[in-house]
Amino acid sequence: MKALYDLPAPAKLNTFLHITGRRADGYHLLQSAFMLIDWCDHLHLELRPDGIISREDLGDASSTPLPPEDLCVRAARALQAGLPHGHPARRLGVHIGLHKRIPAEAGMGGGSSDAATCLLGLNRLWKLHKPLPDLQRIGLSLGADVPFFLQGRNAWVEGIGEQITPIDLPEARFLVTKAPMGLPTAQIFGHPALPRGTAPAIMTGFVASQGRDSTEIYSFGCNDLQAVAGSLCPGVPQGLDWLTSQSPDLSTGSVRMTGSGSAVFGLWRGGSVCPTPPPGFVARICSNMPAHPLWGWARQG
Repeated sequence: MKALYDLPAPAKLNTFLHITGRRADGYHLLQSAFMLIDWCDHLHLELRPDGIISREDLGDASSTPLPPEDLCVRAARALQAGLPHGHPARRLGVHIGLHKRIPAEAGMGGGSSDAATCLLGLNRLWKLHKPLPDLQRIGLSLGADVPFFLQGRNAWVEGIGEQITPIDLPEARFLVTKAPMGLPTAQIFGHPALPRGTAPAIMTGFVASQGRDSTEIYSFGCNDLQAVAGSLCPGVPQGLDWLTSQSPDLSTGSVRMTGSGSAVFGLWRGGSVCPTPPPGFVARICSNMPAHPLWGWARQG
């Protein structure tokens, strides 16, 4: 019997996202709360004995073929390349079957989550037993969000995305919708109109607010990228308007864009039936998750 795994890769939402400055090297300083949700891609990892890393599309949420060198393949190659010469696992490979459900260019971290799940899965499939910090160093070389998905908890995130502090968030459901068009992250962060001087928030104040009402913590702050994104992508304000129209089933104070867009979301108080979004949009009612489904794997190696 071949060794294989079928593994989830959950999306994230930014409950808020503030840009507090910019370093001399051009990287932006941010503050955000990253929240895992149950909208997931799925990876099928099958051991290969020949050292080859291959990938197959098992379904793509956007119906657009994935590039041959996506983040899953890059993660596998980086993990393999980092092994010492002569290590027995250097002779091993993997066939990656990727079922994309998380929309691309949505600000939901789908590609980064896929890479993190690939690293966690291969750490076991190849019997490497690498500790979490080693995987996070590889993950950071692939993208700023990958270490978050590897550490496996909802988190307060600062710096350029590398300062990650686990936090607990109240259980809640969210109505999430994504416009037909996406937004490249670099285009948003490079825009001259992007605010870059929001006053830093205090993590203890943010966490303390959840003791009163989940509406308050999920209405905290804003997304500093939203106005610029809306000027570049009409689907962002259209999605925000549609969410606001779902009141009173949706808390309008929580309506905002996630990450660099173009997905938007709000705190959902209604039933289990998802309302019909505007033509071309996708929408889903999601629950947040206290931890990544593979959270234990990251600690057991």
